[in-house]
Amino acid sequence: MRATFKATTLIAAFALTGTQAISKISRAGRYLYQDDGTRFYIKGVAYQEQGVVVQSSDNDFGEPSSFIDPLALPDACARDLPYLQELGVNAIRVYSVNSSLNHDACMTAFSNAGIYTIIDLALPLNGSIDRITPSWSTNLLDQYIETIDAFSKYDNVLAFNVGNEVVINNGTAVAPYVKAAARDIKAYLKSKSSSVLVGYAAINGAGNFRDPLANYLSCDNSGANVDSTAIDIYGLNDYEWCGDSTFQQSYAGTTGDFAGYNVVAYFSEFGCISVTPRLWTETGAIFSTDMSPVWSGGVAFSYFPAASVQGQFGIVTISTDGKTVTTSQDFDNLKTQYNQATGPNTPSQSSSPPSAYPACPTTNSTFVASTTLPPTPNEAACNCLLSSLSCRFTPQTSNYSVIVGELVDTACNFVGQKGGSCDDIGGNGQTGVYGRLSGCDPTIKLSYVMTEYYQLTNNNAQSCSFAGNGTINPSAPSSASAANAAASSCISNPSATFVPSAPASTGGSSNTGGSGSGSSSAPGKNNGALNLIGDNNALVGMTMVALFSIASAVWTLA
Repeated sequence: MRATFKATTLIAAFALTGTQAISKISRAGRYLYQDDGTRFYIKGVAYQEQGVVVQSSDNDFGEPSSFIDPLALPDACARDLPYLQELGVNAIRVYSVNSSLNHDACMTAFSNAGIYTIIDLALPLNGSIDRITPSWSTNLLDQYIETIDAFSKYDNVLAFNVGNEVVINNGTAVAPYVKAAARDIKAYLKSKSSSVLVGYAAINGAGNFRDPLANYLSCDNSGANVDSTAIDIYGLNDYEWCGDSTFQQSYAGTTGDFAGYNVVAYFSEFGCISVTPRLWTETGAIFSTDMSPVWSGGVAFSYFPAASVQGQFGIVTISTDGKTVTTSQDFDNLKTQYNQATGPNTPSQSSSPPSAYPACPTTNSTFVASTTLPPTPNEAACNCLLSSLSCRFTPQTSNYSVIVGELVDTACNFVGQKGGSCDDIGGNGQTGVYGRLSGCDPTIKLSYVMTEYYQLTNNNAQSCSFAGNGTINPSAPSSASAANAAASSCISNPSATFVPSAPASTGGSSNTGGSGSGSSSAPGKNNGALNLIGDNNALVGMTMVALFSIASAVWTLA
């Protein structure tokens, strides 16, 4: 291993990268091309320090509860840029960014250096489509749009990913939510005259769910051979090549499976660590004539250290003061391979056939995703509903997955005991049936269910308490049918799809740091709901409700 220069001597790198405009990358069929018609291959590296990891049994890396936005740290970008150039990369993939921070210095420096960005729109925990209880809702749509708007002024954004490894084996019913996100984000980008690609990064796995998923994400739901619901670029997180393998041993099968794929495909992650140091000889195969007809490059994982149950994936380490980079043999080997790799310049842009968008695959025992997608989340309709609800969730929290989720379960339990139903707030990606409130912010869904319970108990004030977490809205109608009537009035066309617009108000952000900080937790957006406050008593009260629900599933009223 070898230590090199300190970041304080590298700030000048921003000025040394030049000011020539970066080439615009466009898609022609299943391939990428530069302005001059030369075929473009992604020669990338994952570029994000690992946040605090919450261990998960179904994810080798775990789900982080926080993240560090690497594109909001000018000193770190200046420190790392010479190493990225030494590697020979032309793209970086970033998994989470904070739209409230300033990214000008990093994005400009990378653009001047000819480095594109692939940006995931999801955020840890509350800011991504949940595999277990999925929804495509206003809080997620607004978050995605705010990120797009924050990066729309930069010329080196190659693609936005709407999800990463959301769909897994035996969990394919979540796929319609991912496809709905791609549909709405594509429509929004088109309304802004943006040519940035919309993508998804998939987990590798058995072909009986992986291949139908890839085809599902790139198919046309309307049957009219149009791309309005299809992704533009498909990423596969593929670690099949380990050590000094060969194309036939590692990639031939997967490449054959994607031989007829209709949109751009690349390896959104690669770099098996079962043999160390990593030789990265798969790079030569990825950019060879064996694979170039199908794949458009890949992203090596990872620049920064990334711990997993399998081991350590990083190729550099950073000193504790954040100023010194130490490279490894993995870095040197990837540098050698990347600087030797040049994909063939075929087919020409003029001869690349346009993409066809076939009808979506039918469901079977291993792939159960419906072709009926969730509607476009309608913030105005959801806010209209909130104003009419007689019982509202008032403690302000962005911790949807832990706090609000538990309370929704509790409230639905109570409603069910009274003969009511929570169908209005739910959805089923297998049957393609979605509740009319399924696209609303989680706190609005919770207020709706709390209102249902309050009204089913003859407006008993304690039925709206939920350990002090609910407040009666005195201006709302109090009849037993009021919640249903409000939903019918505000959400008159619950299955509608339309071009989304930027949120009217972004509200505040929680724990996002100032404009000079790249450290962040998942920000809590307004989206018609409530912002985070430091009310420990309220959070304790919500936790107690959840515990009561788990322990007895009975709520005792005085």
